[in-house]
Amino acid sequence: MSEHLNKESFRDKVFNFEKNKEWKYEGNLPALVDFWAPWCGPCRMVSPVIDELSKEYEGKVNFYKVNTDEEQELAGIFGIRSIPSLLFIPVTGEPKMAMGALPKKELKRMIDTDLIASIQKAALIQ
Repeated sequence: MSEHLNKESFRDKVFNFEKNKEWKYEGNLPALVDFWAPWCGPCRMVSPVIDELSKEYEGKVNFYKVNTDEEQELAGIFGIRSIPSLLFIPVTGEPKMAMGALPKKELKRMIDTDLIASIQKAALIQ
């Protein structure tokens, strides 16, 4: 299952935006952050798909959720204007944002190419 993040846990696990001006991922596994709100219909459609993927990729990718109603500062930092918005965070390199209720097949493709591939690249660099 996805872990719900607030401002403090986001700083610890994803990005300490108060300490770092440049992007610096705090995690050791790639991550997907789902920016959502309880009233959002498309968010409710994509949420069970994200939960399925979190089970499929357990131990390989961390899955997080940020409720944009409760965490407006985080939504503002990432310029979230529409939800669901999904932030794909590789182990190294810059994160990528995708918007809308993407189908499972497309989410899997993005996880495999943008996140899982980043683990392999990071291993080659070391």
